Amino acid sequence: MPKGNYLRQKLIDHSLRNTAYTSPAAVYVALYTSDPTNADVGTEVSGGAYARVAVTFTAPTTSGATENSGTITFPTATANWGTVTHFAIRDAASGGNLLYYNALTNPRSVLNGDTPKFTAGDLDVSES
Repeated sequence: MPKGNYLRQKLIDHSLRNTAYTSPAAVYVALYTSDPTNADVGTEVSGGAYARVAVTFTAPTTSGATENSGTITFPTATANWGTVTHFAIRDAASGGNLLYYNALTNPRSVLNGDTPKFTAGDLDVSES
């Protein structure tokens, strides 16, 4: 899964330059209507009761893969959110830094009254 520039820098500094990196206390899933790219320039959903949702992940496998350990349920949309094409994992409930991102396999229009969710195991993160 692609990493944001922020995380790339922190991992290189930590592993190769002996610079401390403190992992976030919690991570959050964000939804986007455009590709955030590694530069964190996409359009995150906003308004209509949208909010990022905290997520936990399983222990990584020996091949460097993990997945969300439980269902991730976003607030019920009180307005149309547009067509959600991407998601990201961020280090804060608002603002913060982009850690990982990817395109959704099946982009979806989120309409007023919809409650988007990812079931356990839907978000896979791996290092290669």
